[in-house]
Amino acid sequence: MNAPAPSTASASAATAPVPTRARPFEKTATPTPAWLRRLLGRELAPSRDEYQAAVDDLWAGDPAMDALIDWMYEYGSARARPLFEKAVRDGVDAVPDCPAPLKAFMDQVAAPAWLDPALVDEGARFIQATGMTAPYVLRDLALMGGYLLSGFNQSLVLTGALSQGTSRRVAETGKWWIDCTEEGGLLPGGEGYRGTLHVRMVHGLVRRNLDRRPEWDHARWGLPLNQVDMAATYLGFCVVMLGGLRKMGIPVTARESRAVMHLWKYAGWLMGVDERWLVGREGDGIVLLHHAMMTQSRPDHTSQELGRALSLEPLSQHFSHFPGLRRRWAYRRHLSVTRYFLNREKMRQLGLPGGVSPWFPLLSLLPRFAGHVLLRYLPGLRLWQQRRGRRLQNAALGHLFGDQERGLVRPDP
Repeated sequence: MNAPAPSTASASAATAPVPTRARPFEKTATPTPAWLRRLLGRELAPSRDEYQAAVDDLWAGDPAMDALIDWMYEYGSARARPLFEKAVRDGVDAVPDCPAPLKAFMDQVAAPAWLDPALVDEGARFIQATGMTAPYVLRDLALMGGYLLSGFNQSLVLTGALSQGTSRRVAETGKWWIDCTEEGGLLPGGEGYRGTLHVRMVHGLVRRNLDRRPEWDHARWGLPLNQVDMAATYLGFCVVMLGGLRKMGIPVTARESRAVMHLWKYAGWLMGVDERWLVGREGDGIVLLHHAMMTQSRPDHTSQELGRALSLEPLSQHFSHFPGLRRRWAYRRHLSVTRYFLNREKMRQLGLPGGVSPWFPLLSLLPRFAGHVLLRYLPGLRLWQQRRGRRLQNAALGHLFGDQERGLVRPDP
């Protein structure tokens, strides 16, 4: 039976119950391997205060966006949404007599003092140069592996976001990722900036809707789309991606790691992730991701539902030549990448076929490593690698969308 939900989008630490999805503090003190402890300069396990802060954030939403959506409902969607879209596209000064709640929100998302646009662009160029390897890691490790965390799945299942219309949702996420990783894409006016604020509004609407639905088990899951889940998502795009790239054979320098972390730190800022979860060092991100994971439940039926739906998505991709053959090739290739990162038991928990081998990553590992090392140091070829990588990423996006319009889901307050 559901416990009563907090009356607001966040509950105070003094009154918020601990959702049962969170691991008890006594079970979080697992030893950190010595090599990792030396690398991080600390234990992975949280302190009592860090644990409490993470648990409290299971009840924390996105106060700025939640307040803006409340205003939009009061003001009227038909009048409020065009004002929001104009402010996001052209800036708040372009909105005549801008309503105070809208101005307050746009002021809140203004560039923070720590932002370094040149470093963001550096991170974008590195991501472009990875070609299809970054999308493989994000899709077949970060997204697929994330479904093992059932606490993370509930909003996806209740909204049908990825079990129904999986291909479209994966395509929309791919477009947003491409837009965010263009040079200048996250600056005001850029496609990534506009898309991120668009997605932030969608998340706010989903949070508002699910928070009021009787099917949502607050006692178990906390607040829908809470700060912990948002933080884990943003860390997947940087921390998980960087680790996965290395395992796929792409070397990452300290400078490249810092640039990628900075790009997604700023994207997380725009998405409404609280600053206490935003970090600039990969090591700090590893620690925070571990703290977020301790609030997640074990795999359940939602893991299999979402895992199977994502695994079958390549069979609906769009190819102009030999579509049937290329769809089956893509299906087997993606399963192979997932198997490279996840063991057979995790594959079973995701409802994926048994007997899959990691043939694709293993066969491509050495050529990929040699190519990236060679191109990194030969004059002029680094730019070629970046442009070629982005062409491959855009081509893959085309296979996802086909003839459909390349847009994002439209929010409906």
